[in-house]
Amino acid sequence: MTRLHCAMVALLVAVSAGAVRAQNYPVKPVRIVVPFAPGGGNDFIGRLVAQKLTESLGQQVIVENRAGAGGVSGAELGVKARPDGYTLNLVGGSYPVNANLYKLAFDPITDITPIIQISQGPFIVVVHPSTPVRTLKELIALARAKPGVVNYASHGTGGIGHLATELLLNMAQVRMVHVPYKGTGPALTETIAGQTSVLLGSVAPTLPQVKTGRLRALAVTTKDRISAAPDIPTVAEAALPGYEVVLWHGLAGPKNLPQAIVDRINGDVNKSLRSPEMVDRLAADGVSPAGGSADKFMAQIKRDIEVWRKVVQLTGAKA
Repeated sequence: MTRLHCAMVALLVAVSAGAVRAQNYPVKPVRIVVPFAPGGGNDFIGRLVAQKLTESLGQQVIVENRAGAGGVSGAELGVKARPDGYTLNLVGGSYPVNANLYKLAFDPITDITPIIQISQGPFIVVVHPSTPVRTLKELIALARAKPGVVNYASHGTGGIGHLATELLLNMAQVRMVHVPYKGTGPALTETIAGQTSVLLGSVAPTLPQVKTGRLRALAVTTKDRISAAPDIPTVAEAALPGYEVVLWHGLAGPKNLPQAIVDRINGDVNKSLRSPEMVDRLAADGVSPAGGSADKFMAQIKRDIEVWRKVVQLTGAKA
């Protein structure tokens, strides 16, 4: 009984200490690990939310880019961090894809603490202006006429951009040569330079290049057009009925992150997502705020793991 009593006291002390730490959180800078190179949609969302959390938390929130293995390297860094709220992960649409392609050193569901889904939006299917097509149907016809000649860039083998493109090619029954890069930024840069012909790029960095004429937009991957570029058709209406890929981003921490810290960050981000400034800034880049509870975000992750499992089986894609 004495040993049991001591154990219970120790547990209560530990819980109390954790509660005090959570109450005082944060007392030092917080980092958000973005698992891709600077310049892409993940980086844009990471830096935007870091700016807002810096304002609300009263401590500097910095972005640390850790590219590699289609986002796995950065995700692993965040998962293995101490569960004290000072290392968070920017989790994107590639996360549930990776769960089906890689032999991960962590469990993608039980080894994280979901915090909040931040945004949702499409990819834009773009081509270099030298590519002799102006519609998605024309691109499909070109790829069919020259199998294995037309190439496409992605932000990494096994990433959601890779799988989303492979799904499109599978539905169109055509082939293209895959050229992977370490992040959307490098893939976008090389497509602008004409080193690659086709890219499914996230809206934030890609749409400005369309507006300046450096790239030509053919379609967006969501079921609805986007307000930032309403003249761009969806993939489904342009050529492939039933095609839909949603690109989302959110925040997560390692497992056992104190609930008080989850609630604090969730509340602050939800509040910022409701502000007209944030809504307008996201809309200008073709995405919309998501928000909601941590449980809702976990449900999204679980659902997409199953969705991409079926796509991997359908396309035979490998990391």
